Amino acid sequence: MGQNKAYRLSEYIDDSDVHEVLTEIRKLAAEMEVGNFSVIERTYYDIIRLFEGRFPGYKANNARYHNLQHTISVALAVARLLHGLRVEGKAFSPGNVFLCIIAALFHDTGLIQTTEDIEGTGAKYTIGHELRSIELLRNYLPSQGFDAEAVEDCANVVLYTILNKPLQEIPFRSEDVTRMGHVLGTGDLLAQFADRVYLEKLPLLFFEFQEGGVTGYKTALDLLVSTPNFYEAIIKKRIFNDLNGVGAAMKAHFRARWDVDSDLYMETIEKNMAYLNMLKEKCGDDYDCYLRGLRRGNIIKNLYGDGW
Repeated sequence: MGQNKAYRLSEYIDDSDVHEVLTEIRKLAAEMEVGNFSVIERTYYDIIRLFEGRFPGYKANNARYHNLQHTISVALAVARLLHGLRVEGKAFSPGNVFLCIIAALFHDTGLIQTTEDIEGTGAKYTIGHELRSIELLRNYLPSQGFDAEAVEDCANVVLYTILNKPLQEIPFRSEDVTRMGHVLGTGDLLAQFADRVYLEKLPLLFFEFQEGGVTGYKTALDLLVSTPNFYEAIIKKRIFNDLNGVGAAMKAHFRARWDVDSDLYMETIEKNMAYLNMLKEKCGDDYDCYLRGLRRGNIIKNLYGDGW
């Protein structure tokens, strides 16, 4: 590995830049020899239009945690996993590569309100938003030339992002559909927990939980304090066991794509959790102490404005 090579995930692709992310997904798709990329490109730009309020019948997304940046970061993580699996000799068909990436693009669209919906924000749909996402993709995909079987496969793949859903209850038409579900479920979690500003975004997630009726957290502090244990007890089991450990393919991806023999997602997640544990030990139940500790660079100011 080169002496000046970056070892931080955020230094390879800027996952807040919609054009940079699409360029990388296109490159990985070409390396996977999927052929015509136009269907992914059209869907990608339609998803941007949807989140920005330029899609007929829908408002702009107003959920501040589950936003466009989260969606494209999940699509990128999924493309990287699919590429890593191919490097390992576990390739998907071109059609299933398309469906898996499209499922990633749609997985949180159920948090977007219709134009007639004037109460609250899309966060009120947190519980069950995946089913609304599926309804939207079922309406969209036939217009892009997908047949009924492909639409149902894509819908079932989205179900793997429901954290508390027993995976054995999800219908599947083939083992490849199950594998695609494992990839999306893993990519969703890796993209979230490895986000450079994941820790700073946790109060935003709490506000979504609050509006969506998610129980278990009375304050944003509760969420900050409990996240390391939640990661150790629930998320790691989900990634390494329930979702069949497909996340290990990230290492093959980074080795083949960037000549870096590391899983930069897991390394970043472990650093995030270590930093949060340090704050937990230092701050106890002092929320202001947490916020001071999270003021790295201008991240808090950029997320919340001058009032924080």
